[in-house]
Amino acid sequence: MSSSSSDVVTVPTPPAPTPSRALPNGLAAFLVFFASGAVLVLETVSLRLVGPYVGVTLQVTSSVIGIALAAIAYGAWTGGWLADRRDPRGLLAPALILAGIAAAVTLPVVRYAGELLRGGAVSGILLLTALAVFVPAALLSAVTPLVVKLQLSDLRRTGQVVGRLSGIGTLGGITATLVTGFVLVAALPSTVILIGLAVALGVVGLALGVYLRRQEAAGLPGPTRAKAALAVLGLVAAGLSAVAPNPCDVETAYHCARVERDPARDGGRTLYLNSAQHSYVDLNDPTHLEYEYTQWIGAVADVLAPKGQRLDALHLGGGGFTMPRYLSATRPGTDNVVFEIDGELVDLDRRELGVRTGPGLRAEVGDARMLVGGEPADSRDLVVGDAFGHLVVPWHLATREMAAEVDRVLRPGGIYVQNVIDYPPGRFIRSELATVAAEFGHLALVAPPEAIAGRQGSNFLIVASNAPLPLEALRTRLGTVAKIPDMLAGSEVTRFVDGALVLTDDYAPVDQLLATA
Repeated sequence: MSSSSSDVVTVPTPPAPTPSRALPNGLAAFLVFFASGAVLVLETVSLRLVGPYVGVTLQVTSSVIGIALAAIAYGAWTGGWLADRRDPRGLLAPALILAGIAAAVTLPVVRYAGELLRGGAVSGILLLTALAVFVPAALLSAVTPLVVKLQLSDLRRTGQVVGRLSGIGTLGGITATLVTGFVLVAALPSTVILIGLAVALGVVGLALGVYLRRQEAAGLPGPTRAKAALAVLGLVAAGLSAVAPNPCDVETAYHCARVERDPARDGGRTLYLNSAQHSYVDLNDPTHLEYEYTQWIGAVADVLAPKGQRLDALHLGGGGFTMPRYLSATRPGTDNVVFEIDGELVDLDRRELGVRTGPGLRAEVGDARMLVGGEPADSRDLVVGDAFGHLVVPWHLATREMAAEVDRVLRPGGIYVQNVIDYPPGRFIRSELATVAAEFGHLALVAPPEAIAGRQGSNFLIVASNAPLPLEALRTRLGTVAKIPDMLAGSEVTRFVDGALVLTDDYAPVDQLLATA
């Protein structure tokens, strides 16, 4: 049987999408710049939002960056996929408005979830950072491929268009990072920054929708009910943001800070930084030392010089100024210099904790590592290391090079005390002891017996000098505190260190050493 051409079945080719009219170049550049910058503002602020609940450690920072990059990748992929299937002009305004709503919702979601996920567990860190960043960042990252699709009207200029818009997006991210880090965070609380970002996204999205609708009736897609639902969702987000619990009395450039009264002690005040107890002071009695580690430091000061004998003391980290106040009260005429990186915290101490700076108590605002280099050699009798980022000693203050600077500043016979927090299996305290021992010839370690045995986390106090330490006098003085700690010295310290890593500026994995096994 013969066949004819009439027997051939032809499959119809789907009609190509109607080409969308390109946006004006200036508008396209603005949208890409604005959306990309908004992602970086969100990323920077999110780190501060989650900090009060999970800390500001390397793991938390890495989680925020990683989740943000995942959101950028997913949003760009999805935006490109949608751009090939629908008119991008009808998607741009909803993407911006939804991103604004998601940014507003982020605030109450993080603050409510943060109370449940509080702590340093990896799963909690990843989940909380995902709640803070992923949805709004993914929506914003979809904007660039939508705009690129609209601007590709001439295939001969594809590389030029894509390269130009990609560069503009990168510039938006760089600009937002610098402005947020240097200006916004220093001037405004995170709540204000995030709500301001949400409002800006909503306004730009609505304005863009109006512009596109006037151009060719391509405003917000869907029926009136969908538009009303978006409006209601935005109002709900704003309402939740307004009533969300705020863990901060004051949000400084570095900390979420608050001061609480002690109901058991009339003048007692507790300073919380990022929701962790940081300092305790008694406004009526500066000689009262509430925390065990402060009692140990007080014991070291007492054996270094009798009460009443002035000292020249340098404090790396101010916190609530507990130890400077103690030294000034017990040794009138003592010269206390405090290096505190957070100037707004110093202001809070003045307002709430009774700190009075003057000739005997000077606060220098700046990074302790930078400031200690300007101190004269052989100028201090006592150096107190009590600087923390959440519960972690900043890595650059924990290295051998930093210990060498402290040794340079101390007079012969001077003592360096360093407060360290660690948890079983105690890898960080062992490394920090090894690091300080690399520069100081005489060391002792003070801590609760359970902590030294590796059964619990605790504060540890390293006591170091290049002259023999008054060990017997210190042991006797420590025997007068409420909870008598253990003290290791000499060969006991060597056995405890057990060949641990010496931290240097080139290699100081502090966060990893602190991670529990």
